[in-house]
Amino acid sequence: MRNLSKFILNILGWKTSGITDYPAKCVLCVAPHTSNWDLILGKIIYSSLGRKASFLIKKSWFFFPMNIIFNALGGIPVDRSKKTSVTEQMVEEFSKRDRFELAVTPEGTRSANGEWKKGFYYIALEAKVPIVIVILDYKEKIACFKDVFIPTGDVDRDMDTIKSYYKNATGKHPEKFVL
Repeated sequence: MRNLSKFILNILGWKTSGITDYPAKCVLCVAPHTSNWDLILGKIIYSSLGRKASFLIKKSWFFFPMNIIFNALGGIPVDRSKKTSVTEQMVEEFSKRDRFELAVTPEGTRSANGEWKKGFYYIALEAKVPIVIVILDYKEKIACFKDVFIPTGDVDRDMDTIKSYYKNATGKHPEKFVL
């Protein structure tokens, strides 16, 4: 699958750059997220590195036959009706596994949203795992694994720092990406 993914990226003209040696347990902060194609592209990119990431998706998407597809892709249904929060559910997942890479799009939507969701941050903080900064830049056709960021607990300062990595990033639909 890795070689096929590399082949597809080559055909599409995409490349990867940056760090490749990051922990087997981490939260991948992936932005910009302006298109449904980001998921497919992201899965191909990650597969080309020989890695597999899980991602959060609304439980309502887990109906037949979509549940088969999303399970195969690493989708984790988010059940907001549970008494535990999504953060608690993901911290539990991190504690149960030796390897768990969770990709999260902080905008929480494909529309313009300067107020990023902080759930990915709290998941990493509570699970005591780093955040890997991943930039999907459609203008340059590059997926950059920019940095491994350790949350300090100062959420406002840390979010400003995290957002600063994306200041020159261009999404598939640039008008939908704001910081």
